[in-house]
Amino acid sequence: MKISKEKRDKISEQILALLYHSFPKALYTAEISRECARDEEFIKNLMFSLKDKNLVLSIKKNEKGKDFIRRIRWQLTSPAYQAYHLSSNV
Repeated sequence: MKISKEKRDKISEQILALLYHSFPKALYTAEISRECARDEEFIKNLMFSLKDKNLVLSIKKNEKGKDFIRRIRWQLTSPAYQAYHLSSNV
């Protein structure tokens, strides 16, 4: 099934809002997909497209500096957080 660009953009906005409200805590792909009620692979695909636009950061290490083997955590970039923060205060 193909999802339109408009719907992909709305889901991406929902993801960015979720990350904004959880900032500075980074969320795993599984947590994001659960909140958005979407498939993990679909969300992962969207996350990488948001990363290409410099809106999110992928965190592939735990707090101790050890690499994750199969997991990725996501967080808003500072410029994206600032943009959301400014728009929410208007």
